[in-house]
Amino acid sequence: MFGLVHSKVSNMNESKPPAGRPGPHASVEASLRPTQGWHCLHIYYTFDRSDLRQFSEQDLSAGKIEFCEVLNPEAPESPERLQVSIVSGHKADFGLMVMDPDPLKVDAIHQRLMASRLGTAIQTTYSFVSITEISEYVPTLEQYGEKLVREGDALGTPAYDAKLRAYEQRLPIMNRQRLTPDFPDYPATCFYPMNKKREVVENWFLLPFSKRNSLMAEHARSGMKYMGKVSQLITVGVGLEDWEWGVTLWAKNPEFLTEIVYEMRFDEASARYAEFGPFYTSYVSDAAGVLDHCQI
Repeated sequence: MFGLVHSKVSNMNESKPPAGRPGPHASVEASLRPTQGWHCLHIYYTFDRSDLRQFSEQDLSAGKIEFCEVLNPEAPESPERLQVSIVSGHKADFGLMVMDPDPLKVDAIHQRLMASRLGTAIQTTYSFVSITEISEYVPTLEQYGEKLVREGDALGTPAYDAKLRAYEQRLPIMNRQRLTPDFPDYPATCFYPMNKKREVVENWFLLPFSKRNSLMAEHARSGMKYMGKVSQLITVGVGLEDWEWGVTLWAKNPEFLTEIVYEMRFDEASARYAEFGPFYTSYVSDAAGVLDHCQI
């Protein structure tokens, strides 16, 4: 929701491929791996207690061991990123966030879980398939320089040069985090899907790029107030899912999730043009912690 929530679709006279990706007429090899970034899967499960009651003590014990083995992010066959969390509320018991360049390696976690001894007692409740990307609203070095001039820094002055150099150093680090993110060491997390409106009067995709870019810059400034409290990842579901984007938030305290989402809904990009799906709030754990919390 905050930061550079993005759209890959522009007006016809402004369309361009996302940064670093080949244009529509470029020749590329057939592959399941993105030309940049990773596949991402958010998936949520609930335990079928009536089925679990049919397990013998021996089978349940073996099943719990296998459950922890499948969801071990350090296992040799694990994807690049695997995070387990305990879900609050009735929507699910636990959730996974899985990321890897290979979509089949991402999905293999789900398949191994369902094929495990406890698989008959585990039911999926929701999933969201997406890919990481660099938003079209992330300024290039040249665009950032133009922004500095608009904000009053004269071209070629020491202040201008220092700010431009600092951005040049930050940009590769920020883009790496957008494409191949490290998960922050925060205990609370929240996921929700979202769209941009296509209504007659409020159609985000008919706005000129300059207007959308300005609205997203305002949105980003609101989110930056929470630096050090909340971390965000936006992944794109356009062409892959029922919703266009997936928003993952991690927070040092659950109250920051409430604060940031509430504050940013007043930004025009959100208040006027955004539509939101279900929210899944959870608390980062490991597989053993899930079993203990769910009293399995």
